[in-house]
Amino acid sequence: MREQAHDRRAGRPVAAVRRAGAPLGVAAALGAAVAWVGAVDPGLPGHYPACPLLRWTGLYCPGCGGLRGLHALVHGDLVAALGANALAVAGYAAFAVLWVLWLVRALRTGGGMPVELRAKHWWVLAGVVLVFTVVRNLPFGSALAP
Repeated sequence: MREQAHDRRAGRPVAAVRRAGAPLGVAAALGAAVAWVGAVDPGLPGHYPACPLLRWTGLYCPGCGGLRGLHALVHGDLVAALGANALAVAGYAAFAVLWVLWLVRALRTGGGMPVELRAKHWWVLAGVVLVFTVVRNLPFGSALAP
């Protein structure tokens, strides 16, 4: 009887690691990507491909400046990160919060993402990205351009 109780207690950390496998795997993959962007400056030519929309039309896409912003964040420069792409920085922060919630939920219950996005959420997100893209390409929105 005593051995069975001991075995159950010993299995708890293993079960917690199994439940947290997906969020920890995502963190490992994104951590490697962030480390790469932190080590290889996207502001220097030749390391990353140029944005095709910017190259062909001269317009900034919603992602333009996102890698430079991430590089700045890795080096602790929030002002430069926001200047490169404020929407991307907000997206990084939102993802970090959602990831922590996901990890906590996985450890406690083995559940998945704590937020279920419905169609209206995706439409709002698409609207925000569209407005950001249009405004950053207009003269009065030049502060949002990288």
